[in-house]
Amino acid sequence: MNHSIYSADRSTHLKIVVVALVAGIAVAGLGITARTSSDSDEGLTQTARVMKAGKPIAITSSNVSLVR
Repeated sequence: MNHSIYSADRSTHLKIVVVALVAGIAVAGLGITARTSSDSDEGLTQTARVMKAGKPIAITSSNVSLVR
């Protein structure tokens, strides 16, 4: 059994590549399923939230606000 990646044979390198690919595909699959399940709850629609401005104020250096 080789404990070094440099002295490993061809089949050991192939096993490492296969395990890395399977792990990458699993992570990508989990990410895709997590994203699509959260989007389906909201219906994929975006709504605009309107913020209306309040009364204008002027702040002075004495921490007293004036309403105009």
